[in-house]
Amino acid sequence: MNRVLPSFSKQCNRAIHQTIPKHRNKTQLQTAGPVASLIKSRSVIRFRGPDTVKFLQGLLTNDIRKFGEPIGDKTANFPTPNVPATSIPPIYAALLTPQGRFLYDLFLYKPPNYDTKLDSTGTGPASEPNEPFELFADVDASVLDELLSTFTKYRLRSKVEIDNVDSEFSCWQRYGSGPSDNSLDVEEPEAAAVGWGAGEDGAAMSSSRGGNLGWQWFKDPRLACLGFRGIFPSNIIPPLIEADKETDEQNYLMWRIEKGVAEGSTEIPKGEAMPLEYNLVGLNAISFDKGCYVGQELVARTHHRGVIRKRLVPLRFQDNDGKEVVDKVIPGSEVVNRGDGKKVGLVTTALGCRGLGLLRLEEALKGSTALSIRRQDVKVVASKPDWWPSDWLDLQQNTAFA
Repeated sequence: MNRVLPSFSKQCNRAIHQTIPKHRNKTQLQTAGPVASLIKSRSVIRFRGPDTVKFLQGLLTNDIRKFGEPIGDKTANFPTPNVPATSIPPIYAALLTPQGRFLYDLFLYKPPNYDTKLDSTGTGPASEPNEPFELFADVDASVLDELLSTFTKYRLRSKVEIDNVDSEFSCWQRYGSGPSDNSLDVEEPEAAAVGWGAGEDGAAMSSSRGGNLGWQWFKDPRLACLGFRGIFPSNIIPPLIEADKETDEQNYLMWRIEKGVAEGSTEIPKGEAMPLEYNLVGLNAISFDKGCYVGQELVARTHHRGVIRKRLVPLRFQDNDGKEVVDKVIPGSEVVNRGDGKKVGLVTTALGCRGLGLLRLEEALKGSTALSIRRQDVKVVASKPDWWPSDWLDLQQNTAFA
């Protein structure tokens, strides 16, 4: 397919590092309109069986129970012309170690119930009342086998099957300047309507029918500014993707870096990362009302203590003249105070002249001339993402960022 943005090859060494043309990437992402990327770094798995919700509820950081709740009397779930099909938005969650360290992240999706989908002709409801309960999840492909083994270990006697369906489904992200950051809809607005007959909307039908067409775009459950996400059968192109608007996954990585969002067990170090330092609360990955889950005690104690001294922040790499430098910084590089040489944190992800770093906030907020890469003539500029809650920073820190 044609690409509207530069195509990049991927190298992984605890994070992704690559060279991109200076000054080009951000501008093109902001002006190209909504683009879409096939996320090859994610695989799709399926949980199936009557104990699925109970099983995941006791393991994951977020509240999974809404997947098992009835739709309710006030919501029409029978597909009718030009009325949205009922759907439950996806949930972002993590699996932790018993000590509360990050292991894996998951985006969980519930397929539409049989009575909320149209049949393959689009003229009536589907009729599969005996279909088993199932949830799908897109997960980090680099740890797929290990993740499946971990869930199998926890399964014990639970009536739930855990399958790798990566050959059948793929994960996609739709992002850029087009998808609205302010929309309250959980579904992609253009794909939310259902219709048939003379006024049939092909894109909407393809996102709402049953069978191979019963998949749709959802607003990213982490942040509205990240766009829309979905899993789709691997043998189809998702709706609303124009032929010249599919672009390399590296552009999605850059989009996330600019927003200060890490994803997967490479960018969020497996077995080491503290979930709150990687901002998983602000990314809607943690519920403090659901009760117990693996690693819950440390997460709850840290949260209620209210002191997070280090956080993941977006970084820009510059020379002494303030010009962006490309291909100079790698993941694992130490960020130090330029004045006294003390370590402030580490670069966790690097892509061209941008990156993510886990830094001490007190030092990171001192200004653009305060930080550099150890033993390199590279300045580091940290910034506060727009989506951060105001209570993450006190008045002095907010002033330093202004």
